[in-house]
Amino acid sequence: MKKAIVIVSTVFFLVFSNQVHAEQSDYKKFGRIATAVIKEDYPGQPVKDYQYQGRQKLTENKVSDAFEFTVQENNAEKKVVVIVVHDLDNEKVLNISVKE
Repeated sequence: MKKAIVIVSTVFFLVFSNQVHAEQSDYKKFGRIATAVIKEDYPGQPVKDYQYQGRQKLTENKVSDAFEFTVQENNAEKKVVVIVVHDLDNEKVLNISVKE
């Protein structure tokens, strides 16, 4: 019985660790994409802050990652959210939206 619990615990840990690692690498990849979008939409404007807002599962293999930026534009700070929708199977970006 103890072996079964240890095996199940180990499998759960490995699966969870792989999922966290995959999400962290996605966070970096899609965070770079979101940053590039901000730099394109607000050229020359300083980015004051950047936060990962999290992941939302949309379908079995489609998720959205949200990133919030604080951009200074014309002496005023503006909150801008970039949402990157992508496919988990092939890691292709399906949609990028920017909301002020």
